[in-house]
Amino acid sequence: MTGAGFAEAAQPGAAEVTATVIVDAPAERVFAALTAWERQSDWIPLTTVRVVEGDGGEGSLVEAVTALGPAVLRDEMRVVRVDAPYEVGVVHCGKLLRGPGVLRCTPLERDRTQVVWHEWFHLPGGPAGRVAWPVLWPGSKFSLTQALKKFARLVEQGRLP
Repeated sequence: MTGAGFAEAAQPGAAEVTATVIVDAPAERVFAALTAWERQSDWIPLTTVRVVEGDGGEGSLVEAVTALGPAVLRDEMRVVRVDAPYEVGVVHCGKLLRGPGVLRCTPLERDRTQVVWHEWFHLPGGPAGRVAWPVLWPGSKFSLTQALKKFARLVEQGRLP
């Protein structure tokens, strides 16, 4: 996706989700684990992640495919900003999932890191999507939080990156 369609996808949508976790590891290691894109499959349930274009850095296209039985959700993300070891920004630019997202690492005392995962999705389905969002939001926040908790455990155990 390029041009006006990408610029539109890069604008924050109405569906905002944030999850946070504290990882008992230094920011450099946490950031390296977050941006080991294909390893996200280890901590995001039912999801396979791969870099389909580029080296995983700025400008790369990353695809996450979540499958539950016959239901498949394909999420395409363009990496638009890398500020290691603090922040990576993406734009979800697929057919269904669209909008900017950011993963932030804030160094804390004693080699700990706060990770904040923030997404601003455009709601599909027009008015019906806006009506459904308050029902879907708690599940989205719970899922992101659970994924980040698993991520933290794997980093702390030395299993990521």
